[in-house]
Amino acid sequence: MTHSDAAPTTLVGLLSRAPAERTAIILPEQNIRVTYGSLRSQVETVAEALAASGIGRGDRVGIALPNGLPTIVSFLAASVAGTAAPLNPAYKEDEFRFYLEDTNARVLLLPPEGADEARRAARDRVPILTVEMGSTGTVSLSGVTRDRPVTPPTVDDIALILHTSGSTGRPKRVPLTHANLSISAGNVARSYALTADDVSLCVMPLFHVHGLVASTLATLSTGGTVVVPGKFNPLSFWRVAQDHGVTWYSAVPTLHQLLLARVQPGAPRPAGALKLRFVRSCSASLAPQVMHNLEAAFGAPVLEAYGMTEAAHQMSSNPLPPGARLPGSVGRGTDVRISIMDGNGRHLPAGERGEVCIQGPNVIRGYENNPEANATSFFDGWFRTGDQGVLDANGYLTLVGRLKELINRGGEKISPREIDEVLLTHPAVAEAVSFGVSHPTWGEEVAAAVVLREGATESDLLAYCKERLADHKRPKQIHITDAIPRTATGKIQRRIVAQAFSQQPS
Repeated sequence: MTHSDAAPTTLVGLLSRAPAERTAIILPEQNIRVTYGSLRSQVETVAEALAASGIGRGDRVGIALPNGLPTIVSFLAASVAGTAAPLNPAYKEDEFRFYLEDTNARVLLLPPEGADEARRAARDRVPILTVEMGSTGTVSLSGVTRDRPVTPPTVDDIALILHTSGSTGRPKRVPLTHANLSISAGNVARSYALTADDVSLCVMPLFHVHGLVASTLATLSTGGTVVVPGKFNPLSFWRVAQDHGVTWYSAVPTLHQLLLARVQPGAPRPAGALKLRFVRSCSASLAPQVMHNLEAAFGAPVLEAYGMTEAAHQMSSNPLPPGARLPGSVGRGTDVRISIMDGNGRHLPAGERGEVCIQGPNVIRGYENNPEANATSFFDGWFRTGDQGVLDANGYLTLVGRLKELINRGGEKISPREIDEVLLTHPAVAEAVSFGVSHPTWGEEVAAAVVLREGATESDLLAYCKERLADHKRPKQIHITDAIPRTATGKIQRRIVAQAFSQQPS
C-alpha cells in the first residue's frame, strides 16, 4: 500500500460513500439508530445553523459534550462551517477559560443541562449555543431558527483543532486538516480491513483523536456502524457488544484491564465477544502479559498500535493474522514512514535506539502559532515524536521510553509543567515539581513535591488543585519537603525527583 491509495477528502466526503439507508450510529442507552442519510442531513442542518450564528471558515467552535450523537454531529458540522475545537467536559473553569481563549473560540456548544464549569468560563466571553437531541435521534442547535448556506471546505482547510500537552510549556495547538483526518481514517480502515459489515464500539472520549479517528471516522469511511454509549461501563460492555454484533473495539490498556478484571479464569468468553474480529489497544503501552490475558479471555487477536495527535492518530500497528503480532511492539508503519534518528538527525540502522520520527500526509506540517515548538519538532520533512524507540529488521517498532517528561495516565498525556504552575499560584508554595508515579490501573498517576514558604498541609494543597484541575490532572499525593533534589548542576530532573519520592509515604 502506498500513500497514493489514501486520496484525501473532506469529512463530509468521507460520509458520502455509504448508502443513505445504512445504519451509521447506534445509541445503545436510547435504542436509537441513525442512518447515513440522516447523519448527513443533520450535519448539513447544524452546519447551516452555525453559519447563521456567524461561524465562517477557520472560526473555532468550542464543543464540550459527553460522548453521543450530539458530539459527532457537532464535530462534523463545525468542521464544515468552521473548525471544531472539542474540549474535555470534565475540565474545571480555569482550564475551560484557557482553552477557549487559546483557540479564540467564537461559540461554545454545550448540552441543555449541567456543564456548570464551562458555563462560568464562557460567561461574558463566548456565546453559548445549546445542542439538543430529540427522542428519535435528531440533533439541533436550540434557539437558532435561521440557517445560511455553507461554502464546502477544501481538503486543506483545518477541520479540527486539538491541544497536545507539552512537557516544557503550555499545551500546543495542533491544526488537523480534512486531508490529515481523512487520510488517517483511511490508513486505520486499511490496517484492519474494515468493511461495511464491521461494527465498532466507541468507548474512547470523542474529544481525542483516538475515539474520533480510530473508532468513529475509520468506521464511517467504510460504511460501517459505530455504537456510541454515553460512557465506558464494564458492567454493560459485553451486553451492548452482543446486542449490536460488535466486531471490534479500540481502547487504552486501562479499559482493557477493567474488562479483564470481571473475567473469571477459565470461564468461557463473553457472549458479546463471539463476533470480535480483533481488539485494538493504543495511546499507552500494553504489557505483553495483559495482551496474552486479553486474547485468552476474549478469543480475538489483540493488536497494539501507536498514535499521536500530530499524526491525526495512527502511525503504526501490529497486523491482523496471519501477519505476526509481536507482544511489546507497536507494529509496523501503517502508510506512515517511520525512522529512528540520533540527535543530529542521522537515520539509524535497525536495532539501534534513538528518537522515533515520522513522515506522511496524515502528519501536521506545524503547530499553530508556535515557531519555537516547530523549530524543535520538525526536521527535514520529519516530525520528531519525542519518543525513544528501536526498529527491528522487519520494520516492527518497539518503544523504549519517552524523551519528553509527559505523564501518561491511562492514555491521557499530562504536562507536569501545567500542574507545577497551578501549585505555584498557591501563596504557601515556594517550589513545586510534579511527576508520574507507577499505578496498577492507570499506568501512571500524578504526584508532586513542594517546598513551602509558609504553613500549609497536603490536604490544603490537594483541595486547591481539585478546584483548579480536571480530576485526571490533579495530584493524588503531594510530598512536603525541605528541598527538592537537584542534579550537580542545580537542575531539577523530574525522574530523579520521582525516584526520590515514589517510595515514600505521603
